[in-house]
Amino acid sequence: MRRVTKISSAAVGLAVLAATGTAVAMADRSGDDWPYAHHRASTYTLAAVGDIACEPDDAENAATPASLKCGSPTLGGMSAEFATAKQATDMHPDAVALLGDEQYQVGKLTDFEQSFEQAWGGLKMLERPAPGNHEYYPYTKKGDNEAGQNGVGYFGYFNGHDQAGTPNTQGQAGDDTAGNQGWYSYDLGNWHIISLNAECGSDAFGHDCSTTDNGLLGQETQWLSQDLAANKRQCTIAYWHQPTFSATTASTATVPASAPGADGIEGAATDAWWKLLYRHHATLILNGHQHAYARLRPMNPAGDYDPAHGIPEFIVGSGGEALDTLAGTPGNYDNPNVVTAQSGAFGVMKLTLKSDSYSWDYKPALPGPGFDSTALQYSDSGNGTCTTRVR
Repeated sequence: MRRVTKISSAAVGLAVLAATGTAVAMADRSGDDWPYAHHRASTYTLAAVGDIACEPDDAENAATPASLKCGSPTLGGMSAEFATAKQATDMHPDAVALLGDEQYQVGKLTDFEQSFEQAWGGLKMLERPAPGNHEYYPYTKKGDNEAGQNGVGYFGYFNGHDQAGTPNTQGQAGDDTAGNQGWYSYDLGNWHIISLNAECGSDAFGHDCSTTDNGLLGQETQWLSQDLAANKRQCTIAYWHQPTFSATTASTATVPASAPGADGIEGAATDAWWKLLYRHHATLILNGHQHAYARLRPMNPAGDYDPAHGIPEFIVGSGGEALDTLAGTPGNYDNPNVVTAQSGAFGVMKLTLKSDSYSWDYKPALPGPGFDSTALQYSDSGNGTCTTRVR
């Protein structure tokens, strides 16, 4: 099993991230300026967000309807992704957890270069991505018809590529091989952090969403089990794109909004990951996909409220591309485990990670289309420990 390494500066105790054996940066932190400024070695900042960059309105995307490209009045557009990138930069993060759908509509390398890179490129060496459906699947909705990239543009951007555009097989997005499609783990101090790929309905996964057979998702699930068993750190975060438990999917007569996988096959498949993470006392689960911010109560793998041993889930799909509609209203959400949520603005969540505790702080950075500055009045913050879950 390939594990992440951590290199520390003896002077300041800085954790230097490495994925699949490839170091991301050799930061010294002996200078005066972030990201090299001295700070308490036991405290780290993790910025977290997904669903970020609009499809660029360029000649290559001439066939894409204007309503789906940067400049559409119904999307956040470049102004939203620049606003969230600045918000993340101002946090002076030690790492940035990207929760999938970094680039719309199908994550071509040229799209990454013309849109995501323009706003978020300054944080690239701190970014620890997970892929989303828009990096893997074709997009054939709303008058569009684009072929799926199966992660080629995603890995090409984050891992680098050769002169012909072929992605490197290793890099900060994890391995890009037939047997590993970019799942990896890394450490920040006393925190073990796991990035997973849930895009099991894609060609790359053989359209096999079973976690128990010998398919790619089954192999990933086995890797997760081994990674958790080998972990010695007290605090654990796992993140992937499609949430197991939903905040924007309305309940139906057959599938309650609080049921595992109410939003699709990927979320249903990752119920197996919840079971493993619950068994190993994971601290937090982060997801994107639903274009909103939501915090859910500590839950067991069945989606039942479990204040003693449950895992809180955060959905932070508010990175800039567009916004969804929440299922229900405050105090009466379709999923009763949703504590608080907002889908009227774009923003990034700040996690402050200490040796055995954490705090979160979410504030929006820019109102969404059709919303005014009152959307910026929303905020959600709190704290918890790695042994006593947040209530």
